[in-house]
Amino acid sequence: MVFKFWKALAPLALVAAAACSSGPQPADESAYVQDIVEGRAARDQAYRVDPDPIPPEKRDVLLPLRYYAPDPGYSVPAALQLTDDRPVVEMPTSTGTLRRMQRVGILEFTLQGKSMSLAAFVPEGTERIESLFVPFADVTTGKETYSAGRYLDLNPTGTGIYTIDFNLAYNPTCAYNQKYDCPYPPPSNRLKVAILAGEKAPGV
Repeated sequence: MVFKFWKALAPLALVAAAACSSGPQPADESAYVQDIVEGRAARDQAYRVDPDPIPPEKRDVLLPLRYYAPDPGYSVPAALQLTDDRPVVEMPTSTGTLRRMQRVGILEFTLQGKSMSLAAFVPEGTERIESLFVPFADVTTGKETYSAGRYLDLNPTGTGIYTIDFNLAYNPTCAYNQKYDCPYPPPSNRLKVAILAGEKAPGV
């Protein structure tokens, strides 16, 4: 699977085994955890041989990437409440520019007994939605996780029901290479809890 946001927003993985974020969570937790582990290993391997996003001289320092241990409790169902007009949101980026994105809707979910929500976006002008971009920050941001937040990509569904799997949360490419232009999560996507799942900050 190749994500639409590979160059600008970074892919989570290059294999389908750990990349499905729109279907139900597997009933077999051990198989689910194994899929996450294998997907992370495949990503490390891809980053070691691909010229982007990690420069060759930084690979021995940044690889393998750092993650929280897989935790099925951080994979939860969510309902997407669509917006009528897809309002444009200008997201500041790591290079000081503004990225114009359209808000498709709000993902509503419950995590650890608390009701939460995250806005889902597509690039301005998108006609056919192939992926929903969900940037977020949380209490770990700037501490255990990358200071500019983390990302999720969700495949569109016909039902409006999604799986938000924070085990699949990944860093923007600017975490490894400052030449990339990465949008910061908007205020609506700053969670007031610690998401102890997914990718950690480089070097942590």
